[in-house]
Amino acid sequence: MKYEKLAASVIMAEKGRIPKLKSYDKALQLIGTGRSAYVFKLQHEQVALKVYFPHKAHLAAEEAAIYNELSSSSYYPTLHDVGANYIAIDYLEGHTLFQCLENGFFVSEDKIRDINEALNIARKVGLNPSDVHLKNIIITNKQEIKLIDVARFRQTKKDRQWDDIQKLYFKGYVKSYFPKRIPKFILHCIAAIYKKTLRSYLYKNKTV
Repeated sequence: MKYEKLAASVIMAEKGRIPKLKSYDKALQLIGTGRSAYVFKLQHEQVALKVYFPHKAHLAAEEAAIYNELSSSSYYPTLHDVGANYIAIDYLEGHTLFQCLENGFFVSEDKIRDINEALNIARKVGLNPSDVHLKNIIITNKQEIKLIDVARFRQTKKDRQWDDIQKLYFKGYVKSYFPKRIPKFILHCIAAIYKKTLRSYLYKNKTV
């Protein structure tokens, strides 16, 4: 009931790809804006409230169901509640892989192995991990790997995004000459280029 009330306090515009956020309860702290939702941290609690945009509200039930399927794995946050347009999950303190690159925090090979183990666990329960990228993989302050934003883990098409990231990790990142700190704007440029042209080039030429 508490989470439902807090989610109801989040007022957005009805239209727009990312609807304008108008107001929300003072017990919430805005910590993120994604392609489908605003994410808040509850004050005095280690809980994150993900409130979906009006045109993406159906994803709440989908993502909650997937978190339930993964509930036996420590690689995924615990689901605390789900409603018509929101989910409540563990708030995770740490850094995304994107933030690690941005700040120069080295990502060791054992973390890559843990990520692959987490993805394999999802596959074993019949899911198809998709949309796995630098911003939805977290290394917590306890040096644990956590994967978030799993709403697309049931899509049927093959998503090679993580495969490409992993290949570039071993072909480039681990080399001594590769910069371990990359400015945010460059990371965003790389992501944009990848989406438009790099992926098809890599597949065609099989260079990585």
